[in-house]
Amino acid sequence: MQRYMNLSGNSGVLAFETAPGEITVQFERSGFYLYTDASAGAANIVQMHILAQAGRGLGTFIKQAVNKGYARKWR
Repeated sequence: MQRYMNLSGNSGVLAFETAPGEITVQFERSGFYLYTDASAGAANIVQMHILAQAGRGLGTFIKQAVNKGYARKWR
């Protein structure tokens, strides 16, 4: 996994890993979440890839646009 840059300084996102059609996000308090094209929508996955690489806005986007659209979660 790649460490999330957290340029805003207040994100709960710690790390992420991207693959075609999916992204795994590690949150500080709630563990790991896998989001896929099927669970969250392909356009949302593309946007999540962009925000993850930019290091800003990923947690907010997930909260506002994707929320519970994950395929799997674990600790």
